[in-house]
Amino acid sequence: MPRIDAFLKLGSTQGCSDVHLAVGVPPMLRMNGDLVPIRFRELTAAELESYVMEILSRSLADRFRGGHDVDFSYVSEEGGRFRVNVFRKDSGVGAVFRTIPADVPTLDSLALPPVVKKLCDYHQGMILVTGSTGTGKSTTLAAMIDLLNTNKKLNIISLEDPIEFVHRSKQSQVVQRELGTHLPTFAEGVRAAMREDPDVILVGEMRDAETISMAMTAAETGHLVLGTLHTTSAVKTIDRMIDALPADEREQTKSFLAQSLIAVITQVLVKRPEGRGRRAVCEVMVMNRAVAKLIQTDQTHQIPAQLQTGKDLGMELMDQALLRAIKAKEVDPDDAYSYAFDKRAFSKFVVDRSLLPRFETLE
Repeated sequence: MPRIDAFLKLGSTQGCSDVHLAVGVPPMLRMNGDLVPIRFRELTAAELESYVMEILSRSLADRFRGGHDVDFSYVSEEGGRFRVNVFRKDSGVGAVFRTIPADVPTLDSLALPPVVKKLCDYHQGMILVTGSTGTGKSTTLAAMIDLLNTNKKLNIISLEDPIEFVHRSKQSQVVQRELGTHLPTFAEGVRAAMREDPDVILVGEMRDAETISMAMTAAETGHLVLGTLHTTSAVKTIDRMIDALPADEREQTKSFLAQSLIAVITQVLVKRPEGRGRRAVCEVMVMNRAVAKLIQTDQTHQIPAQLQTGKDLGMELMDQALLRAIKAKEVDPDDAYSYAFDKRAFSKFVVDRSLLPRFETLE
């Protein structure tokens, strides 16, 4: 058994989301959003590198020795599945293992807004799930794919880096392809997928202009495209899409967003009360005529007002969603306060009053 599996087993037993290994410190576990060291000695550079090399394939080991970071999925001998990033830093090797649950989650189990389930009824266009790293974007997309797979007869092509949740074909056929193993880039993956009679294309990360352009083409030509961006609001997502492409394509991009963008779901993971894990809280923008007009007339800064009044369509600002979750006692108010934009509206709910001056100073 690879020696690294002992740390992964401990992390899984403790219910952590991530296992961090670095030189000069003990292994650490991400527990309910906090990084906690385990009772173990500090890892040496030679020791950690040997641990990592035990689980790398020959091609990944060659790439890593060549000075590149490597991303891959790993299955431990006990069957635990992990998304892994291995990298080098000033003190030596570092590695982060993200736990992937054995079962694909459902939208109901994630307690996502009801509108997310309705969005899965669309046959063409683009739905974006956005947020910072580690906010559950891949989990939300996996749940959406599972809903489609369970209820519809579709050809679903999922492009991932790496493959995380493994989907068994149910009513649909689910084809999962991994960056670096089955395809060179996401853009090439989308280009190939469009020749494979797809109904749904999932793009694990729209990280460059070419991928965004290809995904837009797929959405415009009769396919449902699901994708992610590392943006923290609906407005920032739209602005990122527009700014990512060449200036001479700006008007074309705005036209695409107004006509083919279905929705933007932006999420954060907030601690539950009394340290009982974390749950997703979402800002939701659903395209309508008013939002489309704001995009086409370069007035995206006014979109939040549409979200604030668009409850009938399932729209909601992040602050509205956080306040609702606090009042329903679904999240820890102190943690929710740290994610709020207008912190004044949240201050009366904060238990640890020492947080207030800190965030007011930052503002």
